Amino acid sequence: MLRLYSDLVPQFSDRILYLDADVVCRRPFEAFYHQALDNIDFLGVLDHYGRWFFHHQLRPFDYINSGMLLMNLKQIRQDQLLARCRAYCAKRPMIMPDQSAMNKLAKHKAFVAEKYNEQQDVQPDTVFQHFSTRWKFWPIIHTVSVKPWEVDKVHSQLNLHEYDDILDEYQEIMAKLQAEPVLSK
Repeated sequence: MLRLYSDLVPQFSDRILYLDADVVCRRPFEAFYHQALDNIDFLGVLDHYGRWFFHHQLRPFDYINSGMLLMNLKQIRQDQLLARCRAYCAKRPMIMPDQSAMNKLAKHKAFVAEKYNEQQDVQPDTVFQHFSTRWKFWPIIHTVSVKPWEVDKVHSQLNLHEYDDILDEYQEIMAKLQAEPVLSK
């Protein structure tokens, strides 16, 4: 929900790239970041599942996943999008309230290719991989939620070894931190 308050931070530039904590950057993204944002509040990728269940505009698929957003804070501050979203969330109970409010109230959003917020399996051109909840249909219908720091689950449930070098380094750092004695006051 913190993204809904970014317009209130005067130190933020007019353009911010918002990434959820469970997003891994795989490729350079400078060209993506510096693209024109004229008359756009934010741009993002269709939500993998939400595109089928939620609809807020005239186009058939219009529900953006908010785990990766390129936000035009100058435009957002002018049209008060995030202020309207905060007010909407305060009045209405919703599933994924910040994402749903932004999708419902944004009049100026743009869509980019899935490679900028890949919510399923890594593709050769994936720029940002989002470890969001997935549905599995075998042997029974269930959800699978694996985060990039859950190393064993990344390997066993997702069969993903793309990040083993980084995950090995992460595990070494965590082991050192856990081994350090805690100073008491």
